[in-house]
Amino acid sequence: MSMKIKNRDRLIRKLAMIPQVVRDELTKALDKSGKEMSDLAQRFAPVDSGALKASIGYQFGDYAADNANVRGVNSGGGGHDLAVTVHAGSKDAWYASLVEFGTSSHEITAKNSAVLADGVKIYGRKVKHPGSNAQPFFFPAYRLTKKRAKGRLKRAMSAGCKKAVQG
Repeated sequence: MSMKIKNRDRLIRKLAMIPQVVRDELTKALDKSGKEMSDLAQRFAPVDSGALKASIGYQFGDYAADNANVRGVNSGGGGHDLAVTVHAGSKDAWYASLVEFGTSSHEITAKNSAVLADGVKIYGRKVKHPGSNAQPFFFPAYRLTKKRAKGRLKRAMSAGCKKAVQG
């Protein structure tokens, strides 16, 4: 059984337009969501030298971290331009995950020479580091912006489809 479609050529043209129009709308939504989350994470980040705050950003496409300590959240579309990764950490801010999650007490080797009150030098000696409390900045920003980003992407998909169908 065959079916006759009125204005078939016009329909085919409009269907072919949907992918690029939708991609354009999704790219705008991903850009806005990536910027929103990275800006919020920067505001939440504790500032000492400013390196941690400066290391927070976002990027389209595949993301390759320059350091094993860099953490990121990907939009899930890896391998193409409809993926955005928000990341924290760099060569200078290698400690991003340590700030986010904190550290437990541990032994370290003293690198700087110091003299304790009783006159004992501790250079090269093992000393107990008390650890540090977590100062979350990245995942709170992610949790606060996740729902808005999903809604923004749904609206972008609808808007892109409507634009394509309207011509």
